[in-house]
Amino acid sequence: MTEDLRCDEARTQRLMRMGEAPRSRGEAVRKLIWVLPWLFFLASPVSDLVGGHHTTGATAAGWAGLLTFAGIYLTVIFRNMGRPLAGPLVGSLIAVQGVLAIVLCLTLGDAWVGLFVYVSVTCGAVFPLRLAYATVALTTLAMMLVGLRVGQEATWSLFLVVLLVGYSMTGVRQLVRTTIELRKARATVAQLAANEERLRLARDLHDLLGHSLSLITLKSELAGRMLPGHPDKAAQQVADIEQVSRQALVDVREAVTGYRRPRLAAELAGVQVALTAAGVTAEVPAEPDLAGVPEESESALAWALREAVTNVVRHSGADRCVVQLLRRQTLDGPVLELSVEDDGSGGPGSGPGNGLTGLTERLEKAGGTLEAGRVKRGFRLVARVPAAPAAHVGSGA
Repeated sequence: MTEDLRCDEARTQRLMRMGEAPRSRGEAVRKLIWVLPWLFFLASPVSDLVGGHHTTGATAAGWAGLLTFAGIYLTVIFRNMGRPLAGPLVGSLIAVQGVLAIVLCLTLGDAWVGLFVYVSVTCGAVFPLRLAYATVALTTLAMMLVGLRVGQEATWSLFLVVLLVGYSMTGVRQLVRTTIELRKARATVAQLAANEERLRLARDLHDLLGHSLSLITLKSELAGRMLPGHPDKAAQQVADIEQVSRQALVDVREAVTGYRRPRLAAELAGVQVALTAAGVTAEVPAEPDLAGVPEESESALAWALREAVTNVVRHSGADRCVVQLLRRQTLDGPVLELSVEDDGSGGPGSGPGNGLTGLTERLEKAGGTLEAGRVKRGFRLVARVPAAPAAHVGSGA
């Protein structure tokens, strides 16, 4: 459970850093690499300038405008990943970017219509949602008017690109924000559950030891007072202290045994996380119905599930694992059946290992059985335990 929480925290921190300034040169490079591939829409303007289709002055002005446009795009997008620029400055830069796209397209030709894609991306990535929706639509309209003016045949195909890429950026922003909030909430719930468990342990220890320790203290004081004049009565008090101490020790051992006993619901939740982390597609049942199931049976099935999934993760090389938990009625009474089936190799070796041998003994002690072996496509383990106390089973028979 601790490892799962640490993994969740690490993933949350990585997601949170998507919206923070880079902490190192490596993070800055990774963020820049994420942005640079989107510059492929500039291939057409660059090809137009390199092809010598314009005068020297127009080519120089085109290069200056293109570099300014790309610089504004990279500055706004890259800074938005860390410490965003002030709102008025961002609005001014995007306005300049839009004006450059219109002017360059009208003066240098239809090869420059792709610049509107970057204006749309910038609006969707930076502006608040309502403003982003409006500016993306306005950018698309401007692109259509300019494209029809310069005679760009692919204007209608770029219409969807410009419109959808801007709205997609707003969706990505919302997705990242929602994922961060959900992971924070999950971490908070886990922390609250841990705090509740600590409070429960504290209450249990108080209930177990509070009365016993108080009684031991009282009898010790009485024994000390009686010792000079009444040694026999003092000896009786000491004997009572010994008896209370032994009973307190038994209570503590029983409580610790209960804490250590694995719970099937907790194991099922852990199985889902473990298989997913190992890259195995998992099908795990939801909260099981364990009404009337003896603790020994539940504990044995929990151990069986833990051992089976450990083998799947470590040895099988499986891509898919299916866990099923069913109640069945047999001639010997109701049983709870756990099935773990994967599509892997079943692990090294031909015979049962120490884990399966020990698991068989544990299930037999709880009155259950174990079946494990190769199936047509993978490996299958089936563990069965009584689903009712022994007395209940006998009466039902």
